[in-house]
Amino acid sequence: MRAVVQRVTRASVTIDGEVTGSIGAGYLVLLGVGANDTRAEADRLWDKLRTLRINEDENGKTNLSLADTGGEVLVVSQFTLYANCRRGRRPSFTEAAAPALATELYEYFVSLVRQDVEHVATGTFAAYMQVELVNDGPFTIVLDTDTL
Repeated sequence: MRAVVQRVTRASVTIDGEVTGSIGAGYLVLLGVGANDTRAEADRLWDKLRTLRINEDENGKTNLSLADTGGEVLVVSQFTLYANCRRGRRPSFTEAAAPALATELYEYFVSLVRQDVEHVATGTFAAYMQVELVNDGPFTIVLDTDTL
């Protein structure tokens, strides 16, 4: 699994002109599921992310986790995180999971987040979405379970 995590002051997702999910301060997680991923990768990714200290303390140091700040989370599916651009000009997405597996693992990941976070919003899997955010910092990190 791959995740682009952005610390935000607010974020939202809009589908067909309607805001379907929004959060205040917390994390926007763009989540990609790979063809060989399992629930074990989702568990490992969430365990890392929920305890990652990327929020500032009273001294401006990144010493606080999501739990420490009571942050919110918006999770949006993003199969394009598995784009392979090594050959030619058109990305290949063969490394991304098939829709059935990707849907299952996306929903499983969201269920893990909901166990620990009070306010969780999502996009709609496989929908055409517009995502808006105010990146706090800006602070953006990439997590990949192949390297965690």
